[in-house]
Amino acid sequence: MPSAALGEFDFITAVLVHGGWHGGWCWRRVADLLRRQGHTVFTPTPTGLGERSHLMSRDINLDTHITDVVNLFKWEDLNDAVLVGHSYAGWVISGVVEQMPPRVRSIVFLDAFMPEGDGTRFIDNAPEVSRRVTLAAFERGEVALPAPTAATFDVNEKDRSWVDSKMTPQPLGVLLQPIRLTGARDRVAKKTYIRAASHPNPIFDKYLGICKADRTWRTFEIPCGYDVMVDMPERLAEVLVEVA
Repeated sequence: MPSAALGEFDFITAVLVHGGWHGGWCWRRVADLLRRQGHTVFTPTPTGLGERSHLMSRDINLDTHITDVVNLFKWEDLNDAVLVGHSYAGWVISGVVEQMPPRVRSIVFLDAFMPEGDGTRFIDNAPEVSRRVTLAAFERGEVALPAPTAATFDVNEKDRSWVDSKMTPQPLGVLLQPIRLTGARDRVAKKTYIRAASHPNPIFDKYLGICKADRTWRTFEIPCGYDVMVDMPERLAEVLVEVA
């Protein structure tokens, strides 16, 4: 049954946006759990990834992925939604809430990057090694970055072959386009940062610390690998209902 904190008949609408190299498929377990409780769930796959990998193009940029999700809100008439972004999708949901602020009741960063200012690019916040690899690929004229292995994300061993079979290259342009921010993210009433505690990463530790120090944010630490929706879907579903 839905969390008592929401009320007996208060169901949520959740928009779950995956991170780099993934697709809407990665949310299947969480989405199934939430739908069985009566909640409405959307798991969009932005252009060029997952089942939309056949649309890969050098023209795909951050605005493309933001628009993919904005259009979901428009065409599905979504309001009062819980907007969740995993990993790279922290950039996507930060851009979405700039265009859809009245329609987002709660925003959740799931081990996600958090753009730190207007005009910044994903590559500006990436580790030095990732930055060098990305820029080198761009200079060679490549369109996408190949997917890493599931083991890189500390996915549990049982699910690694499944995750490896589903991941697709990440469009390069989304990492190089500056984001436009006016602070809409910080004006959302309910804000949450969830850290995958078993996946070491100093960048996400920094974001967790920033959010812990701000009383307008709630924070959670879940003891699993980077793909929380794969490793601990039950716990993640519980948290999403709690922070809705």
